[in-house]
Amino acid sequence: MSKILIVEDELAIAELEKDYLELSGFSVDIESSGDEGAKRAIAEDYDLIILDLMLPNMDGFEICKKIREEKNIPVIMVSAKKDDIDKIRGLGLGADDYMTKPFSPSELVARVKAHLARYERLIGTGTKENEMIQIRGIKIDKTARRVYINGEEKIFTTKEFDLLTFLAQNPNHVYTKEELFQEIWDMESIGDIATVTVHIKKIREKIELNTSKPQYIETIWGVGYRFKV
Repeated sequence: MSKILIVEDELAIAELEKDYLELSGFSVDIESSGDEGAKRAIAEDYDLIILDLMLPNMDGFEICKKIREEKNIPVIMVSAKKDDIDKIRGLGLGADDYMTKPFSPSELVARVKAHLARYERLIGTGTKENEMIQIRGIKIDKTARRVYINGEEKIFTTKEFDLLTFLAQNPNHVYTKEELFQEIWDMESIGDIATVTVHIKKIREKIELNTSKPQYIETIWGVGYRFKV
């Protein structure tokens, strides 16, 4: 039985949604406070979150962001706000769907079923959790190809991510620029190993507090680079 958490401060709406979902065979919990909803969504084992936008203590945007830092489960955001900018922001933060109130409870149930089915197809039942690399303040989600620095997600290009991941999963190993170029770019680029230096610089700007004194990716003068642990 799939478990669903409804984070909604209007109890009448939450209870109606719960009734319809339980009639469809789901196990449903309700949380009316934003901060408590965020805690439960992250700490407990839910399969899908129905998330109101306007909540006391913490809004739905912030909750969605926190959930996405930890989990990839489906999130359906619901709100009386009809502005496109709110829909764009919610979807941009990782929500899988955005429903504008008022809506039919039957439509909500249909969307819940569709998102759960899609999620199960993508991950497969019993699939292992995302493969992670965590070194001090850096967390690299290899499966989702996402990087968090001290809890804040940073955006990396494809090659930046590949280069950072390769170095992080081979800590304390010194690689020459030529070795890194061959490993990451292979035959996609032709011979300009200066691109390695450029990408290292861009990565440092995202992960280091002080790029002049890097704590993660060190330059070994005359040789290359290594990821220090």
